[in-house]
Amino acid sequence: MDFPYQQKFTIKAWAEEDRPREKLLQHGRRTLSDAELIAILIGSGSTTESAVELSKRILHSCQNDINLLGKLSVQELCKFKGIGEAKAISIIAALELGRRRKEIELPPIQKINTSKDIFNVLLPYYKDLTHEEFWILILAKSNKLTHKILISKGGQAGTIVDSKIVFKAALDNNAANIILSHNHPSGNLKPSQADISLTKKLVAAGRLMDIGVLDHVIITDDGFYSFADEGIL
Repeated sequence: MDFPYQQKFTIKAWAEEDRPREKLLQHGRRTLSDAELIAILIGSGSTTESAVELSKRILHSCQNDINLLGKLSVQELCKFKGIGEAKAISIIAALELGRRRKEIELPPIQKINTSKDIFNVLLPYYKDLTHEEFWILILAKSNKLTHKILISKGGQAGTIVDSKIVFKAALDNNAANIILSHNHPSGNLKPSQADISLTKKLVAAGRLMDIGVLDHVIITDDGFYSFADEGIL
């Protein structure tokens, strides 16, 4: 059957065995490919391809990696023919729900014992960011975690951190110790000279106020770098 040029290839127009919604109902959600799940979200393709074909093309542009797909903005998704703002928002919202579910499934960390604990606490806040942020963890006695505080946001290359804001947050929340952290959207875990200088400055300021700076952790989607572990704090 030939489709008129202006008619979109909606899911209802496909052969029954190719309809991902029916496939999910009959065989369960785990039988669907990533492209078929995304096709359910967007509902229809363009004038030249089905929703599944469009979804496959979007995934191919992200190396078939859902984590990379989660980094795309509404504007970037809308560059694909057949994806408007509403469909782009649906994709982003679905991926964010999945991310939040994963975060909830992790048992809450009540006490910081290792750099891995720091990474596990903060990764959900840094995951998929394309800009830098700087967060601190507030610890009470015995390193009990009490607060997670965003200090600043920046661009892809860095963010400005004011030591006065860092220690005001620490004092306002009765910190015994604090942990510094920021992300590198590039994925490079090596600290810059600016990272090292800032760390030394904040450690020295903490000593004056009797607030220990226990670590500074650089976080990417795939790993972390701990100043304390490396012995350069």
